Amino acid sequence: MKQPEPRKTSKPADLIIYLIIGILFLWLLFTLKPDLLRTLTGQNQLADIPASTAKTALQQLEIRPRTERAPEYQRNEFGESWADVDGNGCDTRNDILGRDLIEKQYRRGSNCVVKQGLLEDPYTGEKVAFIRGPQTSEIVQIDHVVALGDAWRSGAYKWDLAKREAFANDPENLLAVVGYVNEDKGRSRADQWLPPQEEYHCAYVARQIKVKAKWQLSIISSEKETFVNVLANCPATG
Repeated sequence: MKQPEPRKTSKPADLIIYLIIGILFLWLLFTLKPDLLRTLTGQNQLADIPASTAKTALQQLEIRPRTERAPEYQRNEFGESWADVDGNGCDTRNDILGRDLIEKQYRRGSNCVVKQGLLEDPYTGEKVAFIRGPQTSEIVQIDHVVALGDAWRSGAYKWDLAKREAFANDPENLLAVVGYVNEDKGRSRADQWLPPQEEYHCAYVARQIKVKAKWQLSIISSEKETFVNVLANCPATG
């Protein structure tokens, strides 16, 4: 009768290698986790939409008549201000701050709460320091590129709460921007407001078009006219 082969035992050198690998993994997990995960999941940077892609998507958008009326807009129709809809343990505001700010520092013991950083504001071109605090946090705000009020009028009033909350936390529709500009924009459509920095108009309208196409939101004729006019002066690839 054939005897079973004796079980191989790990050599001490192998155990040391495994231990080093384990320690390195834990160091990466707890020290670099926020930025590492954003890189691995493709959330480290929000790429601009090519104008050619936006022009194609624009043809898909429904033009609604100005006479169409939606119920009165209320912010709470889109759920709580910033939720953790992707279940990563971090609310959307901190996700976007972590994605859009540079030179970031996180709160000690936290893997998501941004304590401070530097914003290179796409809407104005300004460089703005972000410091978390009751008097300073709102200097940097998170803008819905397609404003929630605009989305509501464009068809979101027909959605259920879960879909509206998902829209409100969609990272493709969110940008960290300087607070006063976000407040100036408010609920405006693209035909009512464009970023002060003219060089960003192409990226701004291209993202509005992509988001509206993605969520099947409508536009009005003056909005489409603005989109067409801006895109006419944009390079096809940017």
